[in-house]
Amino acid sequence: MSDLKSQFNAAVANSKDLSERPDNLTLLKIYGLYKQASLGDNNETRPGFSEMVGRAKWEAWNGLKGTAADDAMQQYVDLIESLS
Repeated sequence: MSDLKSQFNAAVANSKDLSERPDNLTLLKIYGLYKQASLGDNNETRPGFSEMVGRAKWEAWNGLKGTAADDAMQQYVDLIESLS
């Protein structure tokens, strides 16, 4: 396992134990970076207008389209470290 992958896995575990709950925009960024690092580009259908939470998550992930998995992992690690 690469060093970045192990750092990412540790950051995922640490994200569940943050001292304060991040604001909604930060939570969306965490979600988008996690999905991009784990699954790559978003190819899912955009949720309907009435599904506000699902749509916000979709947009957070879709906004990272084209970002390499390693770059998304590093950004995720850096963001979680900044919140710890």
